Amino acid sequence: MSTYLLKRLVSMVITLWLIITLTFFLMHAIPGSPFNEERNTSEAVQKNLEAHYHLDEPLMVQYGLYLKSLMTLDFGPSITKPSQTVNDLLSRGFPISFELGMITLVIAVISGITLGIVAALRHNGFIDYMAMTFAVLGISIPNFVMATMLIKQFAVYWEILPVATWQSWRHMILPTLALATGPMAIIARLTRSSMLEVLTQDYIRTARAKGLSPWKVVFKHALRNALMPVVTILGTLAAGILTGTFVIEQIFAIPGMGKYFVESINQRDYPVIMGTTVFYSAFLIVMLFLVDVAYGLLDPRIKLHKKEAR
Repeated sequence: MSTYLLKRLVSMVITLWLIITLTFFLMHAIPGSPFNEERNTSEAVQKNLEAHYHLDEPLMVQYGLYLKSLMTLDFGPSITKPSQTVNDLLSRGFPISFELGMITLVIAVISGITLGIVAALRHNGFIDYMAMTFAVLGISIPNFVMATMLIKQFAVYWEILPVATWQSWRHMILPTLALATGPMAIIARLTRSSMLEVLTQDYIRTARAKGLSPWKVVFKHALRNALMPVVTILGTLAAGILTGTFVIEQIFAIPGMGKYFVESINQRDYPVIMGTTVFYSAFLIVMLFLVDVAYGLLDPRIKLHKKEAR
């Protein structure tokens, strides 16, 4: 297991380095600079600004300096917000995006798994058809369209929920629902199809023949194996949700990471773009690693296979 973890760690570092390198050179391949839009800035002042941010250095020198700063987890200063660093923006935006993501993830996982189990146990019944119809709608309707519909109904027509900002639990309801609908539908469909397959296995028939209660058959024997496909996509879903969804944060004026990322693209703030991209990528890589660890917890056969291979 230690050898496996070491190999995964090396592959994670290499993957992150490739992402950093590709993003860095693609960003600098875009014509212009962050200071070209400053029409009132003289040429001398513009040169001083570029020298301050090392934009007048050769590209490989900039790349080396950036890698050196990343070794100390220093993402550098923001170009458009000189009084703040990228680390300051991330530390201020990530907790809000993480809170939104955690609430959304909990709702999506619990409701999606529950809906999938109920649909599988009532296969080809009215509940099954209704659950899958809801799941198809959840997958088909983009979250920004869902957000617009929720705002129109709950904030404009009924006036029972606030629209924007992130201040109290009432402000969390609409963006959380808009963000959770898609992942919940995906998890529900995966859980249903996986449960239907597992319920036909021989060991499930044996458990039923022994006289075990339906509750034990479903939740102790079937559900554990049925969750494997869900865990497979959960890492990617969790990384996307927990790091913040740009569109939802923009619609509801939530001051999360998405806000700073969109602003940095519009203003060509290279350090912020690079910092958020590296942060997102590292988070996704870690989540995928945790998915592999979860495999071993859910399926003991994976551990047994590794021991026999050794």
